[in-house]
Amino acid sequence: MTREDEEENRLVPLLLALTAVAGAVDAVSILRLGHLFVGNMTGNVLFLGFALAGSSEFSAPDFLVALGAFLVGAAMGGRLSASTRRRRLGQVAASEAALCAAAAVVAMAAGGTTARYAVTGLLAVAMGCQNATARALAVPDLTTTVLTTTVSGLAADRPDLGAPNSHVVRRVAAVAAMLAGAMAGTLLVLHASTGWALATVAASLAIVAVGARWNSAVVANR
Repeated sequence: MTREDEEENRLVPLLLALTAVAGAVDAVSILRLGHLFVGNMTGNVLFLGFALAGSSEFSAPDFLVALGAFLVGAAMGGRLSASTRRRRLGQVAASEAALCAAAAVVAMAAGGTTARYAVTGLLAVAMGCQNATARALAVPDLTTTVLTTTVSGLAADRPDLGAPNSHVVRRVAAVAAMLAGAMAGTLLVLHASTGWALATVAASLAIVAVGARWNSAVVANR
């Protein structure tokens, strides 16, 4: 195994954790922020089209806030610099933890349209930053916020279960991670509150940030 392969393998569990986070965050946004996505912009572009065409079921301002904030986050993620890929991922996870913690505070402390837009914006910035970072890290099959290509690859490509770094295993793990995150986010929203769901997400991201930092320190001390 090459050094590059070893480094990529160390990123996989961290990226799977971020995939679960994306599932939880989108569960919150769909259930409590006006049936919009903060991590999956394909859905928002479609919903914005429905709203602009006159559908009363969709609100154009909601989707514009999410799209605009996601772009801001992606710009931030694209400009982060770190000496290693793990440190970069750790920087992003720490930034996301702070943003999601702020969103949790807003959700707990305030209500109404302004608070909803604030929570939407904070979460979309976090997801944009995450998406841009996953894109830069370029670990195959782990985009962390969308699964369309991952799922199509499961059906379209020849199975490679016996191969090192199996694409099938990684793709199934990504689907399972997002499914688990969506379920966990939904349970927290329905049985606790939006604020507690986001606080849990923030804590999870903090753990990812610490894990990435620790991983980098271990490798550096070898």
